[in-house]
Amino acid sequence: MPMAVGVAAGIVLAAIIVLVGLFKLMWRVAEPNEALVISGSAHKTEGLGEGMGFRIVTGRGTLVLPGVQAVRKLSLDLNETQLSVDCVTHQGIPLRVKGVVIFKVGDDLVSIANAARRFLDQQKMMPERVHIVFAGHLRSIVGGLTVEDMIRDREKLTGQTRAACGTEMEKLGLIVDSLQIHEIEDPTGYIKNLAMPHAAAVQRDARIAQAEANRMATEAEQAAAARMSEATRDSEILQAGYQAERDKAAASARQAGPLADAAARQEVVVQETRVAELEAHRREQQLQADVRKPADAKAYEKRTLAEAERDARISGAQAKAKETELAAAAEATRVKTAASAEAQATEARGRAAATATRATGEAEAAATQAKGLAEAEAAKAKGLAEAEAIKARAAALAENQEAVVAQQLAENWPKIVEAGASAFGNVEHMVLLNGADGMADMFAKALTMGGTGLGLARKLLASMEEPGGGARDGNRLNGSGPSGPSGPGTPVPITDDAA
Repeated sequence: MPMAVGVAAGIVLAAIIVLVGLFKLMWRVAEPNEALVISGSAHKTEGLGEGMGFRIVTGRGTLVLPGVQAVRKLSLDLNETQLSVDCVTHQGIPLRVKGVVIFKVGDDLVSIANAARRFLDQQKMMPERVHIVFAGHLRSIVGGLTVEDMIRDREKLTGQTRAACGTEMEKLGLIVDSLQIHEIEDPTGYIKNLAMPHAAAVQRDARIAQAEANRMATEAEQAAAARMSEATRDSEILQAGYQAERDKAAASARQAGPLADAAARQEVVVQETRVAELEAHRREQQLQADVRKPADAKAYEKRTLAEAERDARISGAQAKAKETELAAAAEATRVKTAASAEAQATEARGRAAATATRATGEAEAAATQAKGLAEAEAAKAKGLAEAEAIKARAAALAENQEAVVAQQLAENWPKIVEAGASAFGNVEHMVLLNGADGMADMFAKALTMGGTGLGLARKLLASMEEPGGGARDGNRLNGSGPSGPSGPGTPVPITDDAA
């Protein structure tokens, strides 16, 4: 039983769905701007008679039997067509009339039925058909009018055209909402010529009015110019009076001005003088601080450094001399010790040889002993001679340093000249402005570099004994001697090792 109820409910639901689908398929609704034309059976429509063969529905829905009836739509929207019609007036003047016609299908059933019979499948052809209708009637109406009538009363042309086309438009099921004549073109210039007398008259009146206006404007300008001249005269008179008063005041001011200027200038001069004095004092103080004191400090620094360097060099020279003397004594002692040791060794070897070869050893030992003693004495004499030579050389250096330095410089003269000429070794290109003379001068300067060094050495020798008080005479201390006056410089002692 429950299964049967379910099947019955399903059948009922399916039937409802089918009915709804069929209803939607059969139900048609007309939009506000369209009309439904239903054909396929005879219908009786009020006002249209019987047996029309189709039914018209507007603004509502209706049932349509699919397969039995056909439904088509007729638009009730506005349409327009542009008019451009060549016409000839009653006077035989060709014109072109341009305008626009706005029309639509009538809202009554008769108009819809007439439009459906003529345009249902050709709704896009409506503007062309309407243009043909209006063009024919417009030519007919223009042919009965003159150009003056059309220009002066264009509404008459519009009304006659609408009235003439009304019957035919009603038969087509159309109504005219608006008819406007925009423009009337005149290829022959008739309208222009028609307007020329009026335009000339208007131009004449305009010129007359302009001339009158110019005359009145000129009179007004002359009167204004006269008033301006009068006002200018009065103003100049007043200005002359004011100028006289200003000149009088200016003269009084000019008399007081020079005195005030002189007093002010005197005060300015006093102040400028004081400022100049203060500026001079400031510059003097600035000079003391910026120039004099730094210069004194630099001079004191250089003097102190020179004295310290001089004392250091003297101390070094003395130490070097002492070292040389000690080295000579040590060398003599070494030679003597070596000679004694050699003698003792030789004596020992002699005694050993005498013990081994007693037969011949005594004579040979005596000879060997004599030979060793001779060699020892020779070595001793050689060491003493070298010591004496070193001592004599040191004494000679102390007595006549200049001669010793000159001798050493003479021995090393070639090397000095070579070192002086080495300055030209890195010169890749040399330009001489005076030819061979310039070359000779260049080599002469290179060769005289050694002489310059010799003169410098002499000056140094002249001043080296200043701190120690051991100079041979007072002239050396004063910068004069056998080699001439010595220039300023730091004394450098020349020892045997420096040579």
